[in-house]
Amino acid sequence: MITVSQTLEDLRNSSAKKVISQCIDRIEAGKFNTFITVAKESAPEAANISGNSKGPLAGVPIAIKDNISTKGIRTTCASRILGGYVPPYDAHVIERLKEAGAVIVGKVNMDEFAMGTSTETSYYGPTLNPWDTKRVPGGSSGGSAATIAAGEVPLALGSDTGGSVRCPASFCGVVGLKPTYGVISRYGLISYANSLEQIGPIASNVADMTLLFNVIAGHDPRDSTSVPGEKDYTNALVDDVKGLTIGVPKDYFGDGIDQAVEKSVWNGVHRLEDLGASWQEVEMPHTKYALAAYYVIAMSEASSNLARFDGMRYGLRLEKDHDWHTTYSEIRAQGFGEEVKRRILLGTYALSAGPAIPTTFRLSISFTYLSTRSSASPDVRIPLLTPGLCSHLSILRTQYPHWILHLGATGR
Repeated sequence: MITVSQTLEDLRNSSAKKVISQCIDRIEAGKFNTFITVAKESAPEAANISGNSKGPLAGVPIAIKDNISTKGIRTTCASRILGGYVPPYDAHVIERLKEAGAVIVGKVNMDEFAMGTSTETSYYGPTLNPWDTKRVPGGSSGGSAATIAAGEVPLALGSDTGGSVRCPASFCGVVGLKPTYGVISRYGLISYANSLEQIGPIASNVADMTLLFNVIAGHDPRDSTSVPGEKDYTNALVDDVKGLTIGVPKDYFGDGIDQAVEKSVWNGVHRLEDLGASWQEVEMPHTKYALAAYYVIAMSEASSNLARFDGMRYGLRLEKDHDWHTTYSEIRAQGFGEEVKRRILLGTYALSAGPAIPTTFRLSISFTYLSTRSSASPDVRIPLLTPGLCSHLSILRTQYPHWILHLGATGR
């Protein structure tokens, strides 16, 4: 893997344009289908400008998940329905990255509209796990984590609704963070479930991840949920856990957990204990309701948010138009994948169910409150991310004939 410090050393010994060109060469030589669009023209041009920047990421290449708006660079959400969409504006995080001197080298693969946990639902085919190409890299930000693990780029951005940064970071052996809601602006993030999702940084190590987080976090008046104020998160990089109290939720351990996963978690807890921390069990009794609450909220918001994709203003448009209703239906039928259709149907049903929605939102608020004020109030908690190891690929590449076309379409 590549670190930011290594990249900055390369930049001191060479030009930013050369470092970016070498990065693009690594991406194009890759065998893991990590990228959907490679910025072969705009990245070297941006390198000429960023090379003179005084920002903390001057000349450093970064990969962006394909649901974050990038002006002039195709943004598809890994869906056929947005195949030709090029945003006319940058997301807030992209503006901050450019101010810091970072160079966007392309858009990485993901589950279609961030709906999935394996990066297998992408219209452009599955991303492969660099550690074992027969296994999934996690999702939905699988391309973001896999490109870091493959040593193609030192930094990447993902988005996390219900584990979509944390899961692939775990499966690919890198570091990812889902920040507190509102710390990073959602302006320019194409919505799936807007009350749950956040943009998150991914890197090969904690220090690089924190540096990236420090750049993209901060208030944005264009996002009504953005938290006011600025903070230097790099001050938290202290190599000392003495006196820290760690909470281990006992509700996360039980039926269904793989023994290897449980052992790994406890090894981590005991390692921190050896370094001076202490641990205690805590209760999170509402955990059993979390998945049900997530599905009602996320599917309902997805049904509403994805209603805008109709092919009338941008994206997929079929050769022959009919009446509005038929055209709208055919575009969505051919433009969306099966998983997206399932979630839209579930959400539409939930929205028509009446009392289920306010009840679920109350449960979500209650769950959030109680999870932060559980029995013993430790300093931090170590929850279980996933109960099992990363699974094997369940979709064969032969089922994706358009994936082969994609390789030529992007110039790879």
